[in-house]
Amino acid sequence: MKHTTTPRHVVFGSGAVGTAVAEALVRQGESVRIVNRSGRADVPDGVEVVAGDAADPAFTTAVAAGAAVVYQALNPPYHRWRQEFPALQAGVLAAAEAAGARMVSMDNVYSYGPPGGRPFTEETPDAATTRKGRLRGRMARDLLAAHEAGRVEVAIGRASDYFGPRGGAQSNLGDLVFPALLAGRTATVLGDPDQPHTYTFIPDIGEALALLGRHPDAPGRVWHLPNDPHTRTTRELVDLAHRATGRPGAARLRRMPTSALYALGAVNRTVRELIEMRYEFAEPFVVDSSLVRDRLGAVATPVEEALERTAAACRALGK
Repeated sequence: MKHTTTPRHVVFGSGAVGTAVAEALVRQGESVRIVNRSGRADVPDGVEVVAGDAADPAFTTAVAAGAAVVYQALNPPYHRWRQEFPALQAGVLAAAEAAGARMVSMDNVYSYGPPGGRPFTEETPDAATTRKGRLRGRMARDLLAAHEAGRVEVAIGRASDYFGPRGGAQSNLGDLVFPALLAGRTATVLGDPDQPHTYTFIPDIGEALALLGRHPDAPGRVWHLPNDPHTRTTRELVDLAHRATGRPGAARLRRMPTSALYALGAVNRTVRELIEMRYEFAEPFVVDSSLVRDRLGAVATPVEEALERTAAACRALGK
């Protein structure tokens, strides 16, 4: 595999997070290559897109040759995590090791399990009660073990439930909320909307992962990616989102009944996989990101601005 240039940054994955990372890097004047299965993606000008299988170490090693940083922003179908995610991560790890590059991995907070009334910090132990949580915990431990062994520099960024441009159906503040609000309809959310819940803005994820790629103190640990320290309830956020759409009055909101979740899960594999994660929306779910702010200087976008930008992106897409 031959390429005319060698980008400093190779991003595996072109979904919402991978694209946000590429956008952040381009704003910093960096050269970027995105790798996905199709070789097509809506990316900033100057970003190269290459098709291939990230689970193939020979391919990943070739496509990332000469890179200074590689980013794991892959997200296989929710119902295929156990079958696909470990091999995808192994492929990206092999690429970073062969290139002598730093590896920055996008993660979530599933491995901690239910919060039990306490905010999550980077010191919270793994206590996952779900299949997906145990898998993500093992994957993170594998990466940190590779770092400790001196094989590759690794930095892991963990985000809570995300929202923002391209958030789509996998975001509780995504396709079930903004299109409905823009159309003047009732918005639907998972779980109890009156519980405090941390949400992370997708552009902040991109900026913070790019920061983990360059900061000298980033490798060797998990970092919670920046979120607004004033944790609001989902209902409060939907009300703010409603104002961001420019519509008068209060937002109309309903929670998806558990029975409906099970009924949809019988015919929709993604919804079926959501059922075991219901605990996230049943009690206060707060993710403390003060460490990345205090140590690395990463600051979250004010939530009002983030919701306005999300509404504008949704409006531009005609949703």
